[in-house]
Amino acid sequence: MNQFTFYANKPSQNYNKIDIWLLGSIFLLWGLGIFTLYICSQNFAIRAFGDPVYFVKRQLLCSAVGFVLFAGFVITDMKYIRKFVGIIVIATFVLCILTFIPGISITKNGARRWIRMPGNFSFQPSELVKFAIILFLANYFDKQDKLLDPEEKSVFPCVIALILFSVIVFAQKDFSTGLFILLLGILLFFVSGAKLLWIFPFVLLAIPAGFLMITLNPYRLQRLIGWISPDEYGSSINYQSLNAKRAISAGGIWGSGIGSGLSKINSIPEVQADYIFAGWAEAMGYIGVVLYFVLLAFFAYRGYKTAFKNPDKFSALSTFGCVSAIVLQSVVNTMVVSGLLPATGINLPFFSLGGTSIIITLAMCGFIVNASRCEKIDEKTTESDEINIESLSYL
Repeated sequence: MNQFTFYANKPSQNYNKIDIWLLGSIFLLWGLGIFTLYICSQNFAIRAFGDPVYFVKRQLLCSAVGFVLFAGFVITDMKYIRKFVGIIVIATFVLCILTFIPGISITKNGARRWIRMPGNFSFQPSELVKFAIILFLANYFDKQDKLLDPEEKSVFPCVIALILFSVIVFAQKDFSTGLFILLLGILLFFVSGAKLLWIFPFVLLAIPAGFLMITLNPYRLQRLIGWISPDEYGSSINYQSLNAKRAISAGGIWGSGIGSGLSKINSIPEVQADYIFAGWAEAMGYIGVVLYFVLLAFFAYRGYKTAFKNPDKFSALSTFGCVSAIVLQSVVNTMVVSGLLPATGINLPFFSLGGTSIIITLAMCGFIVNASRCEKIDEKTTESDEINIESLSYL
């Protein structure tokens, strides 16, 4: 069915060293994100709160929580992480339900996506759904692979869980994240070797449903119209997009620097959120943009290498999902900022202001680093020992 190969159940030897290159790329992405947040948010932070590092301090505080989870996932044995997958999924579901309870949830622009937290903070459960659904699908696919009786094999619970969480996120009026979760789940179905026939009917239903959700919602329809006509509606629906393009162009080859030269990003409302990449491009120019994508590509290379050569299928699939979630979300965001995709509301991992996003991103990175510590593949193993995903197509 496909050509992906996971090196599961092969002869191996203990290998407890962390992938230093992978770890370094994670810290570099995080550090560049904090730096970019500072240069992009200080003017707005002064006007709104009288403190140029207001947003940076909040992001650092949330990063501290994220690094605690990062360390926890790094040092915890995979078999114990697997035992908590069910608890993580149930807790995620409960948190999603809490977003619909008045007094507990926070409503912005008609959307119920956040839960009130102490200290004027909020938590967005849909960010946790990405990680939870990855762990659930990977765990279930691995268990199904170990069943000896073909009649006992079924991915129906995976289909139900994926659709249930997607629908809940859609109900929170977070269309972009719900669609991203659905596509991420389909990707894991594909690489696991499960027959896509299981989910194909739901995809066919999702296409007209998605069309209706866009066309019947004025705000989403305006975004689509603005993307189709990028040079029009400059003072309304295309205001952010046009100013983001101006900021990117103003960066030139070498960038405008990090000082007062950054004039274009000041015209982008809340540039510290979804359009922060425009600030990085204006400050660092074409060279900075290339540097970012090289670093992102290097992170993807080390992460996917860990996934494809991991001897444990649960670790392999989960790592593949986590790396894909971070990389694909990054690519989608940069394409939106540059005008190649309509506005989606999906932020830029490591860079965009968002406590829940940085916490979950670092937690996923901790899992990826843990997976890089799994047993090393014996170089003497022959190709006949490889398990191709096509052999798993009976699921």
